[in-house]
Amino acid sequence: MTRYAMVMDTRRCIGCDSCTIACKIWNDLPLEIVFNPVITNGPEGTYPHLHMTHLPLICMHCEEAPCVHVCPTGASKKDEDGIIWVDPQSCIGCGACVVACPYDARHKDRESGVVMKCDFCKDRVRGGQEPHCVWTCHQRARVFGDLDDPKSEVSLLVNSLRSEQLFAELETEPQVYYLFGMGGQG
Repeated sequence: MTRYAMVMDTRRCIGCDSCTIACKIWNDLPLEIVFNPVITNGPEGTYPHLHMTHLPLICMHCEEAPCVHVCPTGASKKDEDGIIWVDPQSCIGCGACVVACPYDARHKDRESGVVMKCDFCKDRVRGGQEPHCVWTCHQRARVFGDLDDPKSEVSLLVNSLRSEQLFAELETEPQVYYLFGMGGQG
């Protein structure tokens, strides 16, 4: 069975925000909503030995997704391939899922009143393409694929390197993994 996951390699990310812009354009997001922020730390160190680290964030598409469990209408859905999405026709905009998400990855649209979030560009992915944020990343800091396929790049990265999940202690089993290190090393 297919189980989609993403690896974020902070050693390769240069903080260019092409992933953020591609996502915003593809999803036609309102100005105040960002599905793919990139947080920059630094510069750190002492001149001339300075470095910056960029942390790309996204919905974690958790195995045990609290946002799905709290939705009173079933608008928050998790498909068999692990993709979590919001059905705008069923969403009543109560915001329970927004509060339940420990990753701050859900956003209520002021105009429509419904909750929006990253859905791994599910239509593209199910058509055999990468999510826009991955496709746009010229540094290959984002890798997407089937975690259940032992030969996929994402599976090899998660299983061969020291990958970490954000807030693993919450036991949500996020399907986004990170390779941490100083920028410019990957």
